[in-house]
Amino acid sequence: MAKKTLQLGRAVEWPHTPEEAQLDRVPNPQGGTDYLVRFTVPEFTSLCPVTGQPDFAHLMIDYAPGQWLLESKSLKLYIASFRNHGAFHEDCTVMIGKRIAAEIKPKWLRIGGYWYPRGGIPIDVFWQTGRVPKGLWVPEQGVAPYRGRG
Repeated sequence: MAKKTLQLGRAVEWPHTPEEAQLDRVPNPQGGTDYLVRFTVPEFTSLCPVTGQPDFAHLMIDYAPGQWLLESKSLKLYIASFRNHGAFHEDCTVMIGKRIAAEIKPKWLRIGGYWYPRGGIPIDVFWQTGRVPKGLWVPEQGVAPYRGRG
């Protein structure tokens, strides 16, 4: 297998699909320490696979790194590749979590997908790998449940 070149520090084209998007990883300089990394994606968009209408979500991705860290520019490009991708909320959320976990092999990862209402019903989707490492501080994700105008 050829070694992937990092996208960081150079101009790259925006990927058109999640499948063609490249997720990059870099060595974890604190590999012997358990700690939490959080990525917040407040403006995630994808398309409804039935109507083609846009769907919007607030994603929270928490992980305890092992040997690798997820490089943030590649995450941004991967997330943007969903803008023209048709999939249900559940599929998008779990697909993202599984792809990140496969690429960086964290000690633990969770993703919360807080989706804005479709048809008047908000859908929240949660997925994680295994159990939280003992003693790891994992703050609440801090995204309030949808309340409308209340």
